[in-house]
Amino acid sequence: MAALNNSRPKVREVLRRSDYVIISEIVEPNSKVLDLGCGDGELLEWLQINKQVAGRGVEIEGAKVQKAIARGVTVYQGDIEVCLTDYPADAFDYVILSQTLQETRHPLKVLQEMLRIGRHAIIAFPNFSYWSVRWAHLVTGRAPKTVLFPYDWYDSPNIHFLTVMDFQSLAAQQGWTIERSIFLAGGRQVGLLPNLMAEIAVFLVKR
Repeated sequence: MAALNNSRPKVREVLRRSDYVIISEIVEPNSKVLDLGCGDGELLEWLQINKQVAGRGVEIEGAKVQKAIARGVTVYQGDIEVCLTDYPADAFDYVILSQTLQETRHPLKVLQEMLRIGRHAIIAFPNFSYWSVRWAHLVTGRAPKTVLFPYDWYDSPNIHFLTVMDFQSLAAQQGWTIERSIFLAGGRQVGLLPNLMAEIAVFLVKR
């Protein structure tokens, strides 16, 4: 049995994104998971193998859907701003949206649907108030280009720039409960001044 456990891929070896590492720790074994904007299915594959979740994903890009299917992951091609209404309430234990919220046209609607169809929502997003983003904007006087936001303003998929404080304020306005909040910078957790010092925020939320 020990040899079997040792042969399993470890989170930090397989999941190269720091937000994926945190999400993989939050999700409970044997749960029902829906991953929105799941890309090539890397996170779902890991959760299925290591936590035996019943997982499925939604991804809009056909090439990524094919890669996910090749991994053995159940993924549907679709627009998350349209297809979530097809799911019944409380269909999943966790609904995941990782670094996609800022690309949606109607983020509040997406979040509300996530919390309708899932008992818990896990939302990860880049923090636009991170100090290096602020500095880039201050110094250049232009839309910031950083490792976190590498795009030119006219070619960026990001259309809603939000911060840690913005999300916390929205949760309070909507009456959502923030069960956990984890803040990351350079792959490490941040404790103090997350609105300034966190590069990525991960929130576990319920209705």
